[in-house]
Amino acid sequence: MSTVLNLLSLVISGIVAAIPGVALAQSGSRVPIDWRGVKLDSIGEGLLPTAEYKGKVVLVVNTASLCGFTDQYAGLEALWRRYKDKGFVLLGVPSNDFGGQEPGGKAEIKSFCESTFDITFPLADKQAVTGERAHPLYKWIATQAGPLGAPKWNFHKYLVGRDGNLVEWYSAMTGPGSTAIDDAIRKALAAPGA
Repeated sequence: MSTVLNLLSLVISGIVAAIPGVALAQSGSRVPIDWRGVKLDSIGEGLLPTAEYKGKVVLVVNTASLCGFTDQYAGLEALWRRYKDKGFVLLGVPSNDFGGQEPGGKAEIKSFCESTFDITFPLADKQAVTGERAHPLYKWIATQAGPLGAPKWNFHKYLVGRDGNLVEWYSAMTGPGSTAIDDAIRKALAAPGA
């Protein structure tokens, strides 16, 4: 039964994600994120340099190594390589919240991403992305995206503009190679900074 509910949730998320701004319009007041206050351990050593994300376009994606959508890592890496020198950051946030599909530890996840998909974009250490235990970044995302935009599965994507506001969200059904995501990134990169 839970598999059917998860699939139904993905379908509904995909339909809603195809309607730009629906979830953002329902989220109430928009509050920009202050990247200087976001603390995320790197999957490597130390903290990620999130203060450096201020004024950049950031695509935040909750990831998992054993998911049916794990192949999206390849498309995410392609986006990162295409736009990283233009003020874009792709931030992967491994999570075990959906189906136990990220059971490994930091070293195992890092090794899998690097050896299987040649990942070079920043990866955080594994985090909760839903519920009371969600990382503060994902709590901010939930308030900005509203209930329809909260992560429903692995590889949910959130685009944050240069001004720190959430621009749009995409369910796992919208792959990183989609025209919608590519167009949104290019438009956000062309927008003035904070």
